[in-house]
Amino acid sequence: KLGGYGLIRISPLLNPHPSTLLLPIMVMALWGILMTSSICLRQTDLKALIAYSSVSHMGLVAAAIMSQTPWGMTGAMTLMIAHGLTSSALFTLANTNYERTHTRTLLLVRGLQLIFPLLSTWWLLTNLTNMALPPSINLVGELLIITALFNWSPPSIILTGIGTLITASYSLYMFLMTQRGSISTQFQSFYPTHTREHLILALHLFPLGLLIIKPALISGLFT
Repeated sequence: KLGGYGLIRISPLLNPHPSTLLLPIMVMALWGILMTSSICLRQTDLKALIAYSSVSHMGLVAAAIMSQTPWGMTGAMTLMIAHGLTSSALFTLANTNYERTHTRTLLLVRGLQLIFPLLSTWWLLTNLTNMALPPSINLVGELLIITALFNWSPPSIILTGIGTLITASYSLYMFLMTQRGSISTQFQSFYPTHTREHLILALHLFPLGLLIIKPALISGLFT
């Protein structure tokens, strides 16, 4: 997100030569969305999956900033704030799993919904937000970005559309692999979740809920 802010600050300097400098960056960003999203579908490490998910979303942000339009800038800022909270919540959830299972391998951490139903609810809400389910603020950012990129080049809707579908696929894959199925026989017991863990997750998701009610807090920055 700091890199995204840096792009916003230096992007006006690229205005004299938009075709020669911005086009390669935007094409690489759009192609990077597909590549990193596809990598997520093949991941077996939970933290690596979440990290590649962040890289995929930042590809959208980079392309939107390079579009040099108010819609693109607004969408980039909205998605950076929304995904900053969502990605941090996902890493927090991955850490709560790791503290109890001592492994990040998805095949070994299945079936935790039966043991931690409240934690599974946090997993569900965070994954739904990560895939930009309505009415999340992530959807607002992605719609603004996709519209700005379509206005720049109509064929870009193909790449952004496929990237959105893959994002939904690996988000569901991450939730199902960690929460559903049978528990591995190597685990004998788990200690319960703490109040501080639920408080941390609430402080991630409640701001996202408040931004749904009043998205103008961040969407009005560049309009």
